[in-house]
Amino acid sequence: MKKSSSKIKEDIAKLQEQLKAAEAREAERIGRLALKAGLGEIEIDDAKLVEAFEDLAKRFRGGGGETRKSPLTQNPAGASSGANNEA
Repeated sequence: MKKSSSKIKEDIAKLQEQLKAAEAREAERIGRLALKAGLGEIEIDDAKLVEAFEDLAKRFRGGGGETRKSPLTQNPAGASSGANNEA
């Protein structure tokens, strides 16, 4: 039996609410992690930060190809390459 258009619209509205809630949870999680990593203290243009996040997402998705080194991921000369991985 086919669904009526009103039932489909109702289903879409419910899914949009679920998506909005899921995105809010994800944003809070990423925000907490960013603050924990010290990003709240860095003065950086939003566009550059988004670019760095996109590079990071590509890296973890196995996006292939060459990813640019952003200022946030470059190690200054003489800096230790070890990271403090507290969770």
